[in-house]
Amino acid sequence: MRILVTGGAGFIGSNFIRYVLNKDRNCEVINLDKLSYAGNLENLKDIEKNPRYTFIKGDICDPEVVDKAIKGCDYVANFAAESHVDRSIIDPAEFVMTNVVGTHILLEAARRDKIKRFIQISTDEVYGSIEKGSFNEGSSLFPNSPYSASKAGAELLCRSYFITFGLPVIVTRSSNNFGPYQYPEKFVALAITNLIEGKKIPLYGDGKNVRDWIYVGDNCDAIYFILDKGVAGEIYNIAGGSEMRNIEILDSILKLMGQPSSKIEYVKDRPGHDRRYSLDDSKIRRLGWKPKNEFKDALSETIEWYEKNGDWWKKIKHKSEDYKRYYNKQYDTKT
Repeated sequence: MRILVTGGAGFIGSNFIRYVLNKDRNCEVINLDKLSYAGNLENLKDIEKNPRYTFIKGDICDPEVVDKAIKGCDYVANFAAESHVDRSIIDPAEFVMTNVVGTHILLEAARRDKIKRFIQISTDEVYGSIEKGSFNEGSSLFPNSPYSASKAGAELLCRSYFITFGLPVIVTRSSNNFGPYQYPEKFVALAITNLIEGKKIPLYGDGKNVRDWIYVGDNCDAIYFILDKGVAGEIYNIAGGSEMRNIEILDSILKLMGQPSSKIEYVKDRPGHDRRYSLDDSKIRRLGWKPKNEFKDALSETIEWYEKNGDWWKKIKHKSEDYKRYYNKQYDTKT
């Protein structure tokens, strides 16, 4: 098996590449990544010399680069995306270009090369917010940010290529991921690294926004499972079964790190902030998949990883902090 992983130098993509190479000794992986601010080859330093791994620097919006990367591949897993909601509020155009146009270029290349299976990595945010109950794969899409709208647009393109051209596309929608190698502007990674540095943790609004959390290793396991067991043309929700308010996850981190609640700093809510996400993932569970990691154990392991890998995140965190200052200036997020 030869698989093209786009965005493989990012958080979930790099974890997926490592997972696949360890899982299948006969698998070859081509990693196509343009190395934007969140793409980091140090995420894959431990496997960079693996003879079954090849890195190509390039943009999925460049048809020539994509055509070169996809040659000889059996499968495509598209992780490449602009994914930070705050950034999408500042610069929506970049999100439309990468997430929609880039996906279209990949789909065209996959169609020409008769790819056996195309996995589009999406997000629960395409559903929008839900007060009660959970979204299933047939629920309507109501994205509320430029990021989630661009991901919904990419999904609809994927569906059209399955219906119109018969391209064997599968879409995954996962809940919030956490784990090693997550860029330190994201909620869990930011909280952990701020506490290590003796800083406070910013918390939007009243802290009662609800998210389901899944350990990145479990998401990678689910994506690989779907690559093998999933049905072309279908959508699969991937949930961790750990639904909680943002303030609750911060309380868990504070307790595990022995820090007081005074370390939380409430800040003004961001525009269009969804109140609650919740996924019904019974569809993939009926196929035989379920998460392997308990939330508390996975969170503890994640904290330990950041504590041991300061050299990795300290050199990139200042980039995130510079952007956050710019964002705060634009939207006056301080209370």
